[in-house]
Amino acid sequence: MFARTERLLLRPGWAEDAAALAKGIADEQIVRNLAKAPWPYQLSDAQTFLAMPSDPVLPTFLIFARTGSAPELVGACGLARLPSGAVELGYWIARGHWGRGYATEAVRQLIEIADTLGLAQLEASHFVDNPASGRVLEKLGFKPTGLTAPRHSCARGEEVPARLFRLQLKAEKPEVLAA
Repeated sequence: MFARTERLLLRPGWAEDAAALAKGIADEQIVRNLAKAPWPYQLSDAQTFLAMPSDPVLPTFLIFARTGSAPELVGACGLARLPSGAVELGYWIARGHWGRGYATEAVRQLIEIADTLGLAQLEASHFVDNPASGRVLEKLGFKPTGLTAPRHSCARGEEVPARLFRLQLKAEKPEVLAA
């Protein structure tokens, strides 16, 4: 699955993207705000990530800025099934591309894809010491659940408090009452 926005191309990652992925994410400020990425992030970590089997329904994309020449990797986003069965949305943007609206643009497109897939709702979270991520989620309609829960950060090697969010995509069908 591929998607295009006004400025971005979202596509699956390929083995040949490993060097660009490692370069884009190998920043402690980024990795410490992700649950599953290790620190320090190495080329071998990017290669392992790109070689992982992909979910046949829920996409994971690398985000590329569409330029006058070759697209430039600016981050990643995706959907993943949680152990509870809920679908979680996640994303990151390389530091050199912060403040340009790429996260909002990419996540907005991912939300449209989730809606097209017929998902009823999405969940997301951010570590409490990364409020900028929460502002992106709120701008896109995610509502805080009011819950903060510990979430493991691989890079930090510990549990970190995370604010939980939810976005309702489809209205619940009303119950049909028997006459």
